[in-house]
Amino acid sequence: MSFLPLVRLWIWVSVFASAAGWTLSALGQLNRAGYGIALAVFILLMWVARREWSGMPGGKNGGWAKIRRRFCRPLPLCFAALAALILLGGVLYPPTSYTGLNYREARVLQWLSHDHWLWIHTANYRMNDRACGIEWLTAPLLLFTKSDRALFLVNFLPFLLLPGLVYSVFTRLGVRARAAWQWMWLLPTGYNFLLQAGGISNDTFPAVYALAAVDFAARAWSSRRTADVWHSLMAAALLTGAKASNLPLLLPWAILIFAVLPLLRRKPVASVVLVLLAAGVSFLPTALLNMHYCNGDWSGLSIERPGMEMKSPGVGVWGNALLLAFNNLVPPLCPLAGWWNQNALAILPHLIAAPLRANFEQGFEIIGELQTEDWAGIGFGLSLLLIASLIAARFRHSGGATLPALRPVIPSAFCRLVLVAPWIALLAYSMKSGMVTPQRLIAPYYPLLLPLLLMAPGQSHVVRRRSWRWLSVGVLLLAFVVLILSPDRPLWPAKTILSGLHERYPDQRLITRALKVYTVYSQRNDPLAEVRALLPRDLKTVGFIGTVDDTDISLWRPFGERRVEHFLLTDSPEEICRQVRYVVVGGYHLHEQGTSFEAWLNRSGAEWVGTVHAMVKVNEGLQPWYVVRFKP
Repeated sequence: MSFLPLVRLWIWVSVFASAAGWTLSALGQLNRAGYGIALAVFILLMWVARREWSGMPGGKNGGWAKIRRRFCRPLPLCFAALAALILLGGVLYPPTSYTGLNYREARVLQWLSHDHWLWIHTANYRMNDRACGIEWLTAPLLLFTKSDRALFLVNFLPFLLLPGLVYSVFTRLGVRARAAWQWMWLLPTGYNFLLQAGGISNDTFPAVYALAAVDFAARAWSSRRTADVWHSLMAAALLTGAKASNLPLLLPWAILIFAVLPLLRRKPVASVVLVLLAAGVSFLPTALLNMHYCNGDWSGLSIERPGMEMKSPGVGVWGNALLLAFNNLVPPLCPLAGWWNQNALAILPHLIAAPLRANFEQGFEIIGELQTEDWAGIGFGLSLLLIASLIAARFRHSGGATLPALRPVIPSAFCRLVLVAPWIALLAYSMKSGMVTPQRLIAPYYPLLLPLLLMAPGQSHVVRRRSWRWLSVGVLLLAFVVLILSPDRPLWPAKTILSGLHERYPDQRLITRALKVYTVYSQRNDPLAEVRALLPRDLKTVGFIGTVDDTDISLWRPFGERRVEHFLLTDSPEEICRQVRYVVVGGYHLHEQGTSFEAWLNRSGAEWVGTVHAMVKVNEGLQPWYVVRFKP
């Protein structure tokens, strides 16, 4: 069964979601009726264009018998088993990605409640200046289901497309077929891909766009089909529309696409329309809005916290390299994480620690006891396997025949440039970014970085060695362990077992810590449920005052029945009273701003309704949340 039609379908579904989101917002019709009309128009256009797509090659289809034989082999079988566990976790658990709940899901709810995109009055700047790719994909699901339980499909469905795209791109860039076949199943078992495939994070799903942009551009070299160029353009646009940090990855795509752009002249009208459509689903609309609201700053970095933008490019290069290497080599189970987090800056030599502290976001040294979708990279297993493969290929015994690579689709000179370009893109990213967890943020880079490392002819021999196969078995076993133990969606009775162990061994710090982590993650989707219980059931609008990292998701539930309006501590009582009567105030935020709840209550003239102590984040512990009522 060919993967290409599925890739094309996913690209056009993504294009529809982004184009519909921006268009309906401009018309003030971001609602069910608007989406219904947009979907009808989309289906009509796809029907009109069916002749263009029907003649495109889709690969060989060997039938279900061939598929069964393929998935009886160890690597495909393990991938299928992992995918099944991911699907199980996504079905059993609601989303727990903190950044996803904190601003991505929350901003979509804001837009839907106002029938259009808007710049939100909030301390949480990330609700305004970030790219909107995954938000537009999730908006129809939130609108029609009034639930976030199905949102993981936005990550899970493209995850299933990774193996086919990895193999196609690797072989087209000169990696031997035998090595490419092994890595097409292994690369998606990177911890970031596994964990995010069942959640709502937005780092890994653009990897499909990155691979598809390169793949369709490479296909256009041989097929000479205008449609391949169109699909490549759309995938590249969607790549940037997902995250601004993916912009450097346009370099390898640009090298490939440049020579086949003349194919667009065969169908100039359709090409112009699709180029404009690609601009609309890229980062361009967000960049223009940022320029409007951020005084000309297209990136939005002027409103981000210190450290997001790298001050010293040189420190960015070696600092990001150090963080990438270290975080990808952290063992999947790391009981010493707490000790490291407390002592890392003291242990590191001043020559290293001082520049990192001056140029990176606070918390760059933090690691977790377990891998989670909030910070995981490709991880310990794949990193060690890649290092072992490079060493083994370098010192491979010279005897024996070497299987030739598949005939390259593109000229060797261009191929070499495309192989090097992702590394140049990573260099550009490192010079610019001081964000924490770079191992997570560069997820779309990994599939395009590997071909250069796997080009050696010896890789075909390495993957046939018994030692390498045992290592790959170890990598897969670790992948299962990471997926099953993940606090995001544990596939074992974590709280039951840990609660029993805690009763028997109350003084064991690791057991206490583990129980706290799993408990907090189990409540992440609705951390302020008890606060919501203090509000009147028929309340249509509630105010919220919190830090940039506080989440208001609990106050939206049940979705579609209430609106949450954000306010700042500096907003006047008159301004608040014009919009809401009840306001939820975070005690941690008051403490950060150097004031007390009593002082703020006296200034605002509101009356206290109740207080709830809730744990939103483990590192903050229990914090007070206050509900107040303003008099009419």
